[in-house]
Amino acid sequence: MIAHRLATFCSATLAALVLVAAPASARNDDVQSAFDSTFGTALRAPQSLDTLHATNLEARIADLANPARGRIGVAAVDLTTGEEVMLLGDQLFPMASTSKVAVAATYLEMVDRGQASLSSEYALLLPVASAKFSSPKAPVRPGNYMQALDLIEIMITRSSNPATDSLLAAVGGPSEVNGWMRRHGFKDFSINRDIATLVRDDGEVDPATRIDPRDAATPRTMVKFLQGLYRGDFLSPQSRQVLLSAMSRTVTGKRRIPALMPYDARVSHKTGSLNNTSSDIGLIETPDGRTIAVAIYVTGQGTRAAREAKIAEIARALYDGFAARAQESLIKNPNRTWTSAPYGVGGQ
Repeated sequence: MIAHRLATFCSATLAALVLVAAPASARNDDVQSAFDSTFGTALRAPQSLDTLHATNLEARIADLANPARGRIGVAAVDLTTGEEVMLLGDQLFPMASTSKVAVAATYLEMVDRGQASLSSEYALLLPVASAKFSSPKAPVRPGNYMQALDLIEIMITRSSNPATDSLLAAVGGPSEVNGWMRRHGFKDFSINRDIATLVRDDGEVDPATRIDPRDAATPRTMVKFLQGLYRGDFLSPQSRQVLLSAMSRTVTGKRRIPALMPYDARVSHKTGSLNNTSSDIGLIETPDGRTIAVAIYVTGQGTRAAREAKIAEIARALYDGFAARAQESLIKNPNRTWTSAPYGVGGQ
């Protein structure tokens, strides 16, 4: 029911934005008022709809992210030109395993401060079978010990949950990761459970129709986090390279951001999957020296395969759209050269 109403509303909204010649402020007020009266403020929270169809690229992304079959959030920034695209960028979505990049960054900051090392060893934390919601924290047992560098590798490249919970415990738990994000200016981010508990209790909320603030972040927050990570705002050059290199070797999500990329584009990314939601966040390095930070969160759509296809389509549309904008900029400023980091910064 909500999907039908949302689709109807968005179609009407697009028509209104195209046809109505009222002042911008009045149009924005009308759009927000109509949305709130139909759905309440929670699903907008605090996203405004006034810029969603401002350009051809944004219109294309909005068309691909039609909410008739589930919420879709998109945030993307060309880190060289500064161009941005946001669609429900300020709405919370389940992070699933995309949060693992923040866990790794928190641990790597400990390494930079001399509080831990990449050779420190920790036990994998293996889940013990238990009924859903039977305890606030799912039981785990220690497995083999591994060096932190190897834990980061399998946590990012293969999305290992036991490795993630091992490093999450090593940094002091979810609150420490949240604290790390707050210190760096990211408020719309929250890890509330370890991965064993998150997976065990998955399915409590349908993210396509309801916003759960637990273990959630906004697409805008995640893309700005990637931007800062890429620029070296948070970590030493060595720790930054460890994390970006691991992301460049990710083997999960081949049908997501990388699926439709040109052969000469390079993707460093981290996927996430839970009940009725699939996501992918990452950095796309282009042959002309630009880098695009992307966060795509997809809910609903019927099947996981459909969600993955939607991520791939949106990622390629962003790639092509930003390329067109860059070409327009070069035509207007023929002496301009890109100044982003060297191509292939993520490593091999």
